[in-house]
Amino acid sequence: MKLAFSLRSFTARNAARSRRSLMLASAGIAVLPLAWHGVSCGHDFDFHLESWIETVRHWHEGVLYPHWAASPNYGAGEPRFVFYPPVSWALGALLGAILPWTWVPLVFTLIALLAMGAACFRLAREWMPEGQATLAACLYVLNPYTLFVAYERTAYGELLAATFIPLVLLYALRTRPAVPQLALSIAALWLTNAPGAVMGCYAMALLVAWTAITERRWTLIGRAAGGTALGLGLASFYLLPALVEQRWVEIARAIGSGMRVEDSFLFGHTGEAFHDQVLHTASLIAVFLLAVTAIAAFLARRRDHPRFRGGLLLLAVVIAALLLPFSDPVWHHVPELPFLQFPWRWLLVLGLLAALFAGFSLRAEACTRRSLSLRSLAVLGFAFLMAAVSWTHYWQPCDDEDNVRAQLATFAAQGFEGTDEYTATAADNGDIQQDLPQVRILSQATADTADSSVAENPEWQAPASSVIAGVRVTLWQSEHRSLIIDAPAPAFAVLRLMDYPAWNVLRNGQPVTDRPRRDDGLMVIPIPAGRSEIDVRYGLTKDMWGGRSLSLISLVLLLGAFMLRMQAERGHEQVK
Repeated sequence: MKLAFSLRSFTARNAARSRRSLMLASAGIAVLPLAWHGVSCGHDFDFHLESWIETVRHWHEGVLYPHWAASPNYGAGEPRFVFYPPVSWALGALLGAILPWTWVPLVFTLIALLAMGAACFRLAREWMPEGQATLAACLYVLNPYTLFVAYERTAYGELLAATFIPLVLLYALRTRPAVPQLALSIAALWLTNAPGAVMGCYAMALLVAWTAITERRWTLIGRAAGGTALGLGLASFYLLPALVEQRWVEIARAIGSGMRVEDSFLFGHTGEAFHDQVLHTASLIAVFLLAVTAIAAFLARRRDHPRFRGGLLLLAVVIAALLLPFSDPVWHHVPELPFLQFPWRWLLVLGLLAALFAGFSLRAEACTRRSLSLRSLAVLGFAFLMAAVSWTHYWQPCDDEDNVRAQLATFAAQGFEGTDEYTATAADNGDIQQDLPQVRILSQATADTADSSVAENPEWQAPASSVIAGVRVTLWQSEHRSLIIDAPAPAFAVLRLMDYPAWNVLRNGQPVTDRPRRDDGLMVIPIPAGRSEIDVRYGLTKDMWGGRSLSLISLVLLLGAFMLRMQAERGHEQVK
């Protein structure tokens, strides 16, 4: 009997090891084109690489949590880290601090795919046997939209968000109480990618409502509400400043022409070749995933699975509707949906549904026999196929100025073009000139301003309006600048720094709050004749203090919820 038990344990351990190996192999094969051909310079690659490098520079300067990116706008900077969620840029920076930068995109993508697979397996294992759950997890990692995001779009935040959406659904729907776990998953999702968080929360709400109604599990609604509130509270250190400070930047430029929902319904045409090519690719992926979901759902119709499978099918139908033009009023009236920009972003959730239905469609008894080996070989074959598709259709070559080494050199030399939606209100970042000195002393506050209608971001040439003065820069860090100016007459110091309400400016120890405004948005500090000691420091605003306070309170509540749950479990065990 002991021998039989040992054999069963050994067999179970081997099976678990084989399933983990299959998921690891699937993710490894998916990134082979990156290992073989190098970095894919996709649509968002520049933005993420710059953010990673910026974060490492902040860490070297002693700033653990950055707010201001100094290299955009050709060294004038922007408040990028106030608005872009921190998990992806923190992970990329951590990898960049310990690995060569040319390796970071590959390792980042591999980590994201492995985390996606593990999260999907954990969700699927709640509803199906391990063999089926393993195959579902592999298909989630290998679905074409995932690899489209990883290779063509290089939208690393969205790729990483695909890890947390399965966890949100798992803890929202599971039988056992899971408010703390749900809160942590929702917080992680919002701290990773805002569009992913919007989709994840709406998907959770629909599935919770369906399950509560069809199974009479009304406690799910309370769990979802409590977990969402606590999760948003945990993420408030990022969310509250990002929400409040939107009025300080041109955030609406994120949904300008070509970036609006109505420009990107399936197989639409705008006349802009690049946009239409990307939309065509996304549309083909959408048709494929919808077909797979429909076929798998049909095959799974007679299987014995949870009743909320109908909710998953309803969610797939809703996603299909949101991809079509008749849903345009919904996009413009449901909160936060317009900022998804592209309806096909919902394919991130649809890929999960397709994988789950594929798992449901398999026979459980078949997944425990030797036929599992054949299915594993089929999954590996599919992995090689999708790697080939990624290489031939999604992988983007790097121009000479876009490769990693070139961008590192540009970062150190002159900085990069700015992000429109992070431009300070009433400023035109196209007016900022390239190669500006750190400080200019001008006779007029608005002198030496370029005109972007003539030439955008032209190279700077010393103007006749400059005032000859002694300037000594004593400190020039990303979020702290100090300088000493000896001026022969009253003048204006124009810093190569975008003005923003969070900057605290001191002149000879006194605050300078009434600063002149320029069309290019650069900071202007009036200076008197004689010596002026200038100190410019990025300060903690009221919304930052409020967000951190809410996060701290939420953390205390979370710990309390965990302790109560542990006590309840111990009491239940004692009763047994």
